[in-house]
Amino acid sequence: MSIKGKAYVVGAYEHPTRKAPDKSVAQLHAESARGALEDAGLTLADVDGYFCAGDAPGLGVLNMVDYLGLKLRHVDATETGGSSYLVHVSHAAQAIAMGKCNVALITLAGRPRSEGSSGTKPRAWGANIPDSPFEFPYSPATVNSYGMVAMRHMHEYGTTPEQLAWIKVAASHHAQHNPHAMLRDVVTVEDVLNSPMISDPLRKLDCCVVSDGGGALIVARPEIAAKLNRPRIKVLGAGEHVKGQLGGHVDLTWSAAKVSGAAAFAEAGVAPGDIKYASIYDSFTITVLMQLEDLGFCKKGEGGRFVMDGNLISGVGKLPFNTDGGGLCNNHPANRGGITKVIEAVRQLRGEAHPAVQVKNCDLALAQGTGGLLGSRHGSATLILERE
Repeated sequence: MSIKGKAYVVGAYEHPTRKAPDKSVAQLHAESARGALEDAGLTLADVDGYFCAGDAPGLGVLNMVDYLGLKLRHVDATETGGSSYLVHVSHAAQAIAMGKCNVALITLAGRPRSEGSSGTKPRAWGANIPDSPFEFPYSPATVNSYGMVAMRHMHEYGTTPEQLAWIKVAASHHAQHNPHAMLRDVVTVEDVLNSPMISDPLRKLDCCVVSDGGGALIVARPEIAAKLNRPRIKVLGAGEHVKGQLGGHVDLTWSAAKVSGAAAFAEAGVAPGDIKYASIYDSFTITVLMQLEDLGFCKKGEGGRFVMDGNLISGVGKLPFNTDGGGLCNNHPANRGGITKVIEAVRQLRGEAHPAVQVKNCDLALAQGTGGLLGSRHGSATLILERE
């Protein structure tokens, strides 16, 4: 069964906080939920489906449903890291199409900045995780994993640090117009290349920010969306995939977006060339480049040339991306940037992005999420949304 046209994103909210030492994670979830419901013109009493992931405190849905005082018919705690919230939109549309719920609430929140989280330290994997005995001796860290992918891409295709830097430059051109963005200064390629090396070849400005905050989305059935005084943003297509070590046949040059993107485009009945705006998961500059290739916006190995010379800058290039500044400049709440990718795509389709970065006649947008580690195992989710 296709979800094409079976559900609409009717509410979207990005928490403005970037550092919240005085708030709990549950409070950030609740404040984000309230913001999305107010945006939609709905209340908690209208919600009968709730979706959250590993960032939710305690036992996830059990604690949050109780904390929010929700009365539900459907819950979903699918966990694929930063891509979870795009998966949730797809699963919410599926649940709505099957009659399991009418109005779905999706929330994300976290306090990694206040808690001193950093992608430069080895991850403390549990002893019962099957891959830990093989990988823990090498002290894997998030940034090391992505540096390894970037180095391999450079080796295979001749991608350069200068080309990766253009992705940060584009994000900074957009972030200057976002009053909530953590990094609002426009940077140059030279600025990126002169920033400190973190994990060769990735430098400090190739990496996303670490921020507190959160966000929420409301997905509803078409009959409810039609009654709300909001622009109608239709879920047109979705795809999801998980890529692991493939039994030892490791190839670092492609991501799971290759599969999730193909599924989303097929369901939506559109092609990459039809997309007016793209929200691309940007934990690191290499993450963006890889996904652009795997989603079909350019051929494999040509991502470096594709992102050069401002091609991702709204009003300048042919594929505007992350017009809020993205994870590279705006925020990356809970170290998971997926929900903000959907939020900015909704803003663009509604015509509510900042005037300086609003894409003209934006009626078709893509949101792409990645979760986990690109260099080992990760999930990918792709959404295609349409303004009706």
